[in-house]
Amino acid sequence: MKINDEYDLRIEKMTNSGAGLGRVEDMVVFVENTCPEDLVKVKISKVNKSFANANIVEIIEPSKYRVKPFCPMQKVCGACRFQYIDYSYQLKVKKEITEDAIRKIGGLDIKIEDTIPSPEIKSYRCKIQYPISRTKNSGRILAGYYKPKSHEIVNIKYCPIQPEICDKIIEFIRQRAFDYGISGFMEKNHTGDLRHVVIRSSKYTGKNLVVLVVNATKTFDRLNDFAKAIYDEFEEVSGVCVNFNSKKTNVILGSKSECLVGCDYIEEKITDKVFRIGANTFFQVNPKSAENIFKYVKNYIADNFETPQVLDAYAGITSFGIVVSDVCKKVVSVEENKESCDLARTVAVENGVNNVEIHNMDAGKFFAKEKRKFDVVILDPPRKGCTEESLNEALRLSKDTIIYVSCNPATLARDLKYLTEKGAKVQSIQPFDMFCHTYHVENVAIIKN
Repeated sequence: MKINDEYDLRIEKMTNSGAGLGRVEDMVVFVENTCPEDLVKVKISKVNKSFANANIVEIIEPSKYRVKPFCPMQKVCGACRFQYIDYSYQLKVKKEITEDAIRKIGGLDIKIEDTIPSPEIKSYRCKIQYPISRTKNSGRILAGYYKPKSHEIVNIKYCPIQPEICDKIIEFIRQRAFDYGISGFMEKNHTGDLRHVVIRSSKYTGKNLVVLVVNATKTFDRLNDFAKAIYDEFEEVSGVCVNFNSKKTNVILGSKSECLVGCDYIEEKITDKVFRIGANTFFQVNPKSAENIFKYVKNYIADNFETPQVLDAYAGITSFGIVVSDVCKKVVSVEENKESCDLARTVAVENGVNNVEIHNMDAGKFFAKEKRKFDVVILDPPRKGCTEESLNEALRLSKDTIIYVSCNPATLARDLKYLTEKGAKVQSIQPFDMFCHTYHVENVAIIKN
């Protein structure tokens, strides 16, 4: 097999990177934009020792699971890779992705439950992060998502997976920034003002927090005037903030934000609790699906413990801790982001929650110094998962159960393998569809210590 060779192959399954997997004799071939049961003609683009990559030349026989994407930009935009796959089958694919990771990486033979669907599959995404650039000649603002595997911006004017008001806000920014002397960012030479626009949108109130990420270390008059124009234009905008990020980095938000006009947060309701979400605070992008996860965790605790003590680690704005507080004697939360902790304390007071103890520090450092034991330890780490030191401490601090919430099946599998090698037992794994039309899947693992 060599580059530019062409083959016909049948796609067997999807991988955890969103590619289809087929075989030519004993060689595994990965093909983007395919669906299980597709028969495709492909051209080899890269050959390694044990696998190859290929591009579609022709779909000879489409899978019965193929559907017409509801977004006209699906093929060029990198956001909704699975939109051409029937939604009910997407759920099956995500279960299989989890199964593969748990079996191959974790070495564990555990039954994976069927994926719980998102209550909404359109207009579900309530955190929008658009990179901003500009055209070379006219300086016209470009705002959208990157093309797959590139930093070329697709100038998107309509996105059906986010609230309609977000399209209108972005279009106003795109059209009016030039009037206020605000230039788009050029990544190659690190020039220009506006790097990203981040919008936090509330399902609960319909309000939106607009965050202008700028290539600067302090605000300036042109930016202040532009922020006021956005705020005045839309009654749905609760406030406009600026985030300062002048570093040469792919990280979207810098560490410092400032409210320029209006309010510096939105409110979102999960179960019966109302949360504040600020410019720099983590909160799930799909509130309706997140609510399913919170209910699942709360119900498990309520059904299996009587007034337990719970540790909520990597807590963000202590959303898990505050939601489950009703069925707990005490919740101790730890989060390293100060803004999140400040908001969590405010949210706890506003919701009448008085049994949550909030610590602003690195989870690993907190684990190392903590002497108390907890009935349940909730781990909700970032995509990279937990360190072995943190897992050891979670085992030490847990009297009975660890609930591990993960957005990455591969790192979940790795960490579950480590925990089981230390004597823990995985009781169940429940996938949830948090990121519709993508290959991403959220999982909740129940681990007995």
